[in-house]
Amino acid sequence: MGKESRYRCLVETRKILLLMGVVFGIILFIQFFELPYTNVFSSLFPTEKSQTPPLENYPSTNSSSSRSPTNSRIPTYFSSTNSTNLDVANGASNTTKKPDRSDFDREKSKNSDDSLNDDIDPEDESPFKDFPEMDHNSTVAWIPLNDSFPLEKSTETHHESLETSPPITSTGKDDKVNDENPKAEKSAPVTKETEPAVVTISKMNDMLKQSRVSYKPVKTKWPSTADQELLNMKRLIENASFIENDPHFDVNLYRNFSEFKRSYELMEQTLKVYIYAEGERPIFHQPPLKGIYASEGWFMKLLKSSKRFVTKNPKKAHLFYLPFSSRNLEMTLYVPNSHSRKNLIEHLSNYVEIIRSKYNFWNRTNGADHFLVACHDWAPAETKGVMANCIRAMCNADIGEGFKFGKDVSLPETSIRSPQNLLRELGGKPPSQRKILAFFAGNMHGYLRPILLKYWENKDPDMKIFGRIRKSKGEMSYAQYMKSSKYCVCAKGFEVNSPRVVEAIFYECVPVIVSDNFVPPFFETLRWESFAVFVMEKDIPNLKNILSAIPKRRYVEMQRRVKMVQQHFLWHSKPVKYDVFHMILHSIWYNRVFQIR
Repeated sequence: MGKESRYRCLVETRKILLLMGVVFGIILFIQFFELPYTNVFSSLFPTEKSQTPPLENYPSTNSSSSRSPTNSRIPTYFSSTNSTNLDVANGASNTTKKPDRSDFDREKSKNSDDSLNDDIDPEDESPFKDFPEMDHNSTVAWIPLNDSFPLEKSTETHHESLETSPPITSTGKDDKVNDENPKAEKSAPVTKETEPAVVTISKMNDMLKQSRVSYKPVKTKWPSTADQELLNMKRLIENASFIENDPHFDVNLYRNFSEFKRSYELMEQTLKVYIYAEGERPIFHQPPLKGIYASEGWFMKLLKSSKRFVTKNPKKAHLFYLPFSSRNLEMTLYVPNSHSRKNLIEHLSNYVEIIRSKYNFWNRTNGADHFLVACHDWAPAETKGVMANCIRAMCNADIGEGFKFGKDVSLPETSIRSPQNLLRELGGKPPSQRKILAFFAGNMHGYLRPILLKYWENKDPDMKIFGRIRKSKGEMSYAQYMKSSKYCVCAKGFEVNSPRVVEAIFYECVPVIVSDNFVPPFFETLRWESFAVFVMEKDIPNLKNILSAIPKRRYVEMQRRVKMVQQHFLWHSKPVKYDVFHMILHSIWYNRVFQIR
């Protein structure tokens, strides 16, 4: 009897141990593969693995699993049917500078893409809509280092001619720190050692010229017919016939009008772009068409509908388009309060790994013949790893964040209020009726705008410098001020770019760009000094003297050129020659042509 009892106890013990082993195995399986139930056991079995859902398959644009935009804040889980198990591209996360908390906190202050109107500054609408749960206390300014090339601090103390821009010898800085996080001051101090060198517009011109000779393109692993065609195009552009005058253009607006005209014609005749079908909405193939990030969306929409430039045969393509929206990437995957872009970078890295494994085109050039068009502030940091070799067209065209002349493209940041009427309220008053010397209005984004208001708000009747304004009965609106001012101050916000640059041109107001190290749009083509004024940040106290010193004749000529260059910054529902869509595509084409050796 005793032996039988012991046998039964032994059997039951083994059953219990077996059951415990099975349960424990299931828990480990769930934890390792990060299934949706992981959070139940996270406190028992902590892990260092990222909680970002893996990208196991990107369906094409016809996929029935596309999510609704209303759920865009929910992290994406991809179908495992016919999936390819891919690891994140090596080093993608490590190549991105660890940002300060304020880099994320400040994004909540930027506007959403909707509810825009002509009465207010487009950056100021719905300031907290995007990040309702984020901490509002961080005030540390994150100033990135420029590690793309060595630069010397500007030592110029003389004034350049008005044909170019007044130089400056130093930059402004933000001395605020985060009271709740005293360590923030140590991790991201705002000191002279962390500030990027200031590059004058004349120095940028020199760097652009030098890039023609010094830029070292990625070596291709094998030749292609498309590259040989581009090499032939390069020779034709370099040997373009000289054009002294043109009835439809002011040749003085361009660095080399003869080259530009020939290059544009050859682009229309030759260029073929392949658009990858891989990628799930809303991050891929779903363009934002309204708000201050709409440049990336309208470009995507118009290119995808182009019969002239798009080819379905990748072997005939000169360029390959990565059709993602940097705005939708942030809206979909960024986790509020996480202060981390790691999962956004991994998402793009996994996408690249998919097209690398499925096609040979990326592998041939390591991405050098691929391009992206991204207007969100975070695009430079999100793409400088795995997409470093790509031609990056970005609104945040900042030398201090690794913008490379001869490869990257400065994308115009255009504020689209009405996708149904892209040219609403176009134009402004003639020079004789513009009685206001200079105008600015906007929220206090970044460190520079408070300095601007400190010196000029309510200080001089000729200088209409405000904070945020709302139209009230009997008062001028934001658009009316721009239409009535000689000069429109385009002061940087959190980043170097601002929609005010294009807005000034839209309303035929001469842009005054106050943003150190900002590379203006279409820089490889346009001679910006001929129609805009560049004031370095240190010269804000001297702003009125600089503008007042410009002769009337010179101002009238600049304003006329603003009207002439305006055609290059306008969107049309159906593209027209030389409009902003074609100019963006041309800059990408032009940089690729001159990469070919």
